Amino acid sequence: MSVIAIIGAGPGLGAAVARRFGREGFSVALISRDQSKLDTMAAELLADGVTAVGFAADVRVPAELEDALARAVAHLGPVTALQYSPLPSRDYLKPVLDMTPELALEALQFSALGLIHAVRVVLPAMREAGHGSVILINGGSSVKARAGYAGTSIAFPAASAYGEMLHDALEGEGIRVSQLVIPGSIPQLQLPNSIDDVADRIWQLHAVAGPFRTMLIPLEDGRE
Repeated sequence: MSVIAIIGAGPGLGAAVARRFGREGFSVALISRDQSKLDTMAAELLADGVTAVGFAADVRVPAELEDALARAVAHLGPVTALQYSPLPSRDYLKPVLDMTPELALEALQFSALGLIHAVRVVLPAMREAGHGSVILINGGSSVKARAGYAGTSIAFPAASAYGEMLHDALEGEGIRVSQLVIPGSIPQLQLPNSIDDVADRIWQLHAVAGPFRTMLIPLEDGRE
């Protein structure tokens, strides 16, 4: 059975993506910091007919993240699709004049280094199978730096650069690496079907080969 690992899984986008991939026969590994919330989310998905299991980890702690993914593989099978979408802390949205080296490093650990650790766990099996996908979900500061969002303006472009290099390196191996840029909070974007539209777009990024970066809406129409 195919498996999607959603890193940064929550009751909004994470649950919508889990349901969307579940309709395609995927099992779902839910990864975030709070095991009790993951268990509640997994139970709700199971009630909807989606096989889902939660594995707690802090993306800033490599050993925790790698262990969670290893447990997910042992429980559900090799990861076919990896979604990296942890929601940044408000601390990373401080003005640039308040940025410290320590906070910049934490933002990088959260958005970029965690991604690299996760990819290194799941990629060998994808390459052996000859198919798979890695999907990054980032805000608008991955494309255009904003002085009021200093942490993400540093960390998101680093994650983007890594993802784009992976896209170029792996596109001949049947592994799709893509980034969906969401410039603002999903409810404020006033999409016809709201979060389900975003989940559909993420499914398409997995299912159909395309360019590295996709904008959910034009950057000027968003807020972040």
